[in-house]
Amino acid sequence: MFVLSSPSGAGKTTMSRALMAEDNEITMSVSATTRRPRPGEVDGVDYYFVSPDQFQSMVQENALLEWATVFGNRYGTPRAPVEAALAAGRDVLFDIDWQGTQQLQQTDAASDLVRVFILPPTLAELERRLTSRNTDHPDVIAGRMARARDEISHWGEYDYILVNDDAETCLNEIRAILKAERLRRKRQLGLAGFVRGMLGE
Repeated sequence: MFVLSSPSGAGKTTMSRALMAEDNEITMSVSATTRRPRPGEVDGVDYYFVSPDQFQSMVQENALLEWATVFGNRYGTPRAPVEAALAAGRDVLFDIDWQGTQQLQQTDAASDLVRVFILPPTLAELERRLTSRNTDHPDVIAGRMARARDEISHWGEYDYILVNDDAETCLNEIRAILKAERLRRKRQLGLAGFVRGMLGE
């Protein structure tokens, strides 16, 4: 389970999309949300768009690995698709915040969790990026900036910390982390049998 977290505007979604476009061994975890679809978003691809009642049922049925309320909307990770991908030997990429990451840390699969936090180069640059999107009212941006400070305060809970000053450099660092984590002994399936066979030759 490969987690990318960052404050809104620091780059986690851009990095996630780039990884998904180039890496056939990783599956994107699609979150369920109660928020309305934005123009161009596709149900089941970008998010599973559900009603508040449906979301609450998923919580009560333990059908979510993690969930949180963000800016008045609820977001969560459906359990079944993630467990199916992991069982098939695939990596799963999560684009979630620190609250969701903490909850994943408490699941049975926590030993296979890799947590990467992406920082903006400065708070001023983060605000510039949010403003340049031209999608949010100034009050919303102010709220995002306040939340960003809170999210950044949780940086110490992650395994890797990257500063997204240059998108390509940051992406290369994420690629390096993913490659190294895949090469860990515990993740090389069939390695014990391979070594036994070698020694038995």
